[in-house]
Amino acid sequence: MWLINSPIGRKVVMSLTGVCLILFLTFHCAMNVAAFFSGEAYNTVCEFLGTNWYALIGTAGLAFLAVCHIVYAFILTAQNRRARGNNRYAVTASYEKVSWASKNMLVLGLIIVVGLGLHLANFWYKMMFAELAGVEGLEYGATQGFQWMVYTFQQPVYSILYLVWFAAIWFHLTHGFWSAMQTLGWSGKTWLQRWQCIGVCYVTVLMAVFALLVISFWFGFAPSICCAA
Repeated sequence: MWLINSPIGRKVVMSLTGVCLILFLTFHCAMNVAAFFSGEAYNTVCEFLGTNWYALIGTAGLAFLAVCHIVYAFILTAQNRRARGNNRYAVTASYEKVSWASKNMLVLGLIIVVGLGLHLANFWYKMMFAELAGVEGLEYGATQGFQWMVYTFQQPVYSILYLVWFAAIWFHLTHGFWSAMQTLGWSGKTWLQRWQCIGVCYVTVLMAVFALLVISFWFGFAPSICCAA
């Protein structure tokens, strides 16, 4: 199958899975906006998702996409290293200036994977997994997402680690966004710079919301922090 065996096919898989993961981040960002206004509203969203069949299917699908994206990233990186030495990520002649992110996608990817593990340990394990496995003795319940955010982000070490994680995601996605459009054939001489601009603006908004949420909980600025009691 050409999607698996050919270099172009692998890039298409990388692009499609990357776009799907960006869409998930958009959904996650929209969900987190509720936490700026009401802890009760955010917990209602967490309870709605919970361990329902659609949430479980979505989680499994998301995990599959993430694994595919990571595995193909390492495969393409290894191929690029063998073919081009230190020039690991090829760009077209229409984009002569190679960005810092494009030259450090592997390092950024590793930071993102480590941050993902941290995030799963801090939230997914204590919420969805805890509810599924019947884990007891945790500080808060499986549907008390707001309280878990307060508990996590009021610890400076976690807040700093999350902000570093968001920065790595920003660099990764600002390059990956337009690169995916180019691989999928939705870019040309005219649209290349437009996709770059759209990607920077879109990803900046996403990461700014996540970062502001962490900062607001870290310094106690969250308007609805009283709802966590």
